Order: sequence, then structure tokens, then C-alpha cells
Amino acid sequence: QVHLVESGGGLVQAGGSLRLSCAASGRTFAYAMGWFRQAPGKEREFVAAISWGGGSIYYADPVKGRFTISRDNAKNTVYLQMNNLKPEDTAVYYCNAALSPGTVVGGEADYWGQGTQVTVSS
Repeated sequence: QVHLVESGGGLVQAGGSLRLSCAASGRTFAYAMGWFRQAPGKEREFVAAISWGGGSIYYADPVKGRFTISRDNAKNTVYLQMNNLKPEDTAVYYCNAALSPGTVVGGEADYWGQGTQVTVSS
């Protein structure tokens, strides 16, 4: 079992930055991790993913060049640095984990956090 807890969400003006954290506990060894988001009235969408060793990283096109995913395995934590935020980034952001990065990207991860709200004002 893997338990995920997100933090770091909040309200920020357009152009600002936030850093989300996802703390993992349980049997986390070798798990790829990622971030999804869901805006009101929309389906959950992929944002970013990172392999266990950090050698493979994936981003959705809307966030490339603005968001950076990273992880600290010593702290069992994955981060999402979000810069130059736009109102369309407003959503609940979810962390997920799976043994395969492809499974994370595909949204079929075994484990999900409860989400953290990010609101970007114009």
C-alpha cells in the first residue's frame, strides 16, 4: 500500500508561482509518480510524471516550459514547481503513483492522493 498526501496549493495571481508537494508513505520503493489535475466541469488530465530514478520525465503540452516535476526519494516526496501560472491552470491537483511511468501517465495508477486546490486569478 502507498499513501499519498498533497500540499502547497492556494490562490495566486496570474504569472505567479506555486510549488506542490506530494508526500508518500508505505511501500514506495521503485514507484513512478505523477500529477494530474481536474478543473470544474472537466475530466481529470495528465500534467507531469517522473520515474523512480528521475531519468524519465513527461509533461503535458500545456505545461511544458512552465512546470517542473522533481522528486527526493530520501524524503519520499515528489514536487511540482509551477511558474508563470495562468487562470486555465486552476484545478484540483492530484498526485498518483504506480510501478510503471506509463501507467502513471495513462491515469491508471494504483494510488491517488486526495488533491490540493490551485486557483489562479486573472
